[in-house]
Amino acid sequence: MADLKSFAEQLVNLTVKEVNELAQILKDEYGIEPAAAAVAVAGPAAGGDAPAAEEKTSFDVILKDAGGQKLAVVKLVKDLTGLGLKEAKDLVDGAPKELKAGVAKDEAEALKKQLEEAGAVVEIK
Repeated sequence: MADLKSFAEQLVNLTVKEVNELAQILKDEYGIEPAAAAVAVAGPAAGGDAPAAEEKTSFDVILKDAGGQKLAVVKLVKDLTGLGLKEAKDLVDGAPKELKAGVAKDEAEALKKQLEEAGAVVEIK
């Protein structure tokens, strides 16, 4: 078990250049395409959040405030989430609340646009 821990520590401490070299070795010698693993390891090793932000593929839609048209927002939240009317109202009343998590950027933008048209204040994280 100690050997695996030291191996994991070595992987976590790799530089971006070393991760790319490792990916190339895995591809050339073993036929393994470690694209997802390389991005996951390269993000923390780089020490910056900018590369991770560029690669982000899932987003959370946060309802910050219902705005002036609360009833319209409750109805829209009910339709978008599949919640019952009481659950949708509770979610809107409890804002700021997460409306949907782990959605694609296009879906998150579409949800934000619909909710803002209904009068809500929405944030995408």
